[in-house]
Amino acid sequence: MPIIKITGQGLSAIALSVALLWGCVIGERVTARRAFLERAKVLRDISRMQRRQPTQPVSAPVPRVSHGARVTVG
Repeated sequence: MPIIKITGQGLSAIALSVALLWGCVIGERVTARRAFLERAKVLRDISRMQRRQPTQPVSAPVPRVSHGARVTVG
């Protein structure tokens, strides 16, 4: 003699809730894996770029002209 009976609508709600929960768990794992792979790719690219070209200034520094020693013509 059953004390509580689960209706078809209640059973459907439970099944839908479980399916949504599994969808969230799987989606989170996929997102975390994608983020891990992207981070690894970025770190590889950074190390590859650092090995390829040593750090160089954009342009050679220009010597400063002292304004205190002006030459006058006259």
